Amino acid sequence: MAREYVREQNQHGVSQGDLGDQKGPRRDRGPAPWVARWGVCLGPALLSLGLGLWGLTRHDSMWRDESVTYQMAHRDAGDIWRTAGHIDAVHGAYYGLMRLVFSGWEGGLVALRLPSVLATAVAAGLVALLATRMCGPRAGLLAGAAFALTPLVRFYAQEGRSYAIVCACVVAATYAYVRAVQGGGARWWVAYGGLLVGAVVLHEFAVLVLMAHGVSLWLGGVGYARVAWGRCVAGVLLVVAPLAVLSARQSGAQLVWLGRPSGAEWAVHVGACGAGVLLFRLAGGRRREFSAVAVALPLLAVPGGLLLVVSLVKPYYVDRYVLYGWVGLALLIGAGADRLIGAVPAVRRDAARDLAALAVVAAIGAVPWLGSPPARSPESRLDDVVAISRAVREVARPGDAVLYLPARRREWAMSYPRQYGALRDVALARTPVASGTLQGEEASAARIRRALEREPRVVALMDPAGQPLDAVDREAVKRSVLRDRFQRCRVLAVHGARVALYARPGHCPPHRSGTLPRDPHLP
Repeated sequence: MAREYVREQNQHGVSQGDLGDQKGPRRDRGPAPWVARWGVCLGPALLSLGLGLWGLTRHDSMWRDESVTYQMAHRDAGDIWRTAGHIDAVHGAYYGLMRLVFSGWEGGLVALRLPSVLATAVAAGLVALLATRMCGPRAGLLAGAAFALTPLVRFYAQEGRSYAIVCACVVAATYAYVRAVQGGGARWWVAYGGLLVGAVVLHEFAVLVLMAHGVSLWLGGVGYARVAWGRCVAGVLLVVAPLAVLSARQSGAQLVWLGRPSGAEWAVHVGACGAGVLLFRLAGGRRREFSAVAVALPLLAVPGGLLLVVSLVKPYYVDRYVLYGWVGLALLIGAGADRLIGAVPAVRRDAARDLAALAVVAAIGAVPWLGSPPARSPESRLDDVVAISRAVREVARPGDAVLYLPARRREWAMSYPRQYGALRDVALARTPVASGTLQGEEASAARIRRALEREPRVVALMDPAGQPLDAVDREAVKRSVLRDRFQRCRVLAVHGARVALYARPGHCPPHRSGTLPRDPHLP
């Protein structure tokens, strides 16, 4: 396989060890020594780790998706399996992984987010390793730093969800893919397939990276590798097919909240791809050569582009689903900046090279601050279940009825059951665990009406004002009974939610009537 690889590359004018730079005098770009390669990886990994650990608890806040992770990770393995059969199968493996984390360490918000921080640090190191192999140590250092400083990467490095771990698996798979194409033998193809299976099991949209790698084979002119790549594709699809079928059945209820991609989302992707094409040319990328940029450009453009186009018919696009696409831009930045620095005249290179490298890294570091929300603030997420729980404690008394409008907002309460245990969930028919669901099953509209009409006080947890109202009968009944039979006494607006106290007309208590005991698990 190695001899075939060299022969095929020589047919296209590509010399062994010169895969990242095809213009100008040839430089020896073979794999750096082991110590140099891994030394270059350490810097970006430590940079990413430091950024991830900084402000990890986000001022003791947690948003709704993380709350789901937290409570699912505290269910038994059998309950997780049963829930995945009904809903959220796409995240079932991740919930199982997080259950192992919390079984060994009940570390609260830190334990919830630390796996993502570590995964992002590993991914940054692997990006540097990949760029070092194909372009040299300087490109590796710059690519790894660019990835670690990418706004969306930093954002999801501090998120208790699967996306950072999926990204790390995809980067590792891409490295194995490059080694396999470069003649590494069957063991690298096996590693490639295994890592992709892991990524796709953690989140199914990781399968789109297969298309990106297929395009890079065409762009790089390495047709001899298509058979081995095709076998890996078939193996991955065969393994994950049952999960894909199950998730497809659940997608109607699970993705109902998604809308068509916004103009801003299109602009971000198109702009990133445009920058990628310019960097491709700057780095000396050409058709029919298997280089770092030939791997990077499809990785940046294809997964997100496919999901955006499909979403014109049926909405599926969310930027975090294809977080790994930003690996492509980081590789392009590393390769392009390396070539630009290398073009400095030799007589001035010693002094100018360091200044140019510093300027490139500074420019990359400035990008995250241009219009991106502060990732370490509670306001960077849609809501804050900790703040909501504190608001409930302020207005509620033991024995009050609690109502979630809409029902899926019950997820706000699931991570802090002791806080809400003193309240009576009058609409709930079966608990989340008993029903094998994320938010439980509610009673019929008629039963909810009868239950509410008997209550003297109701604490309602609602979306912020201006949000669309669910048109289903249960939600309409909740709203009508509160409007017709109760007086709204007090409303606390917190980030992403409203907590309102309702009482019978003329029976509103004075402010600060809440006497719920404090949940010791609240930060």
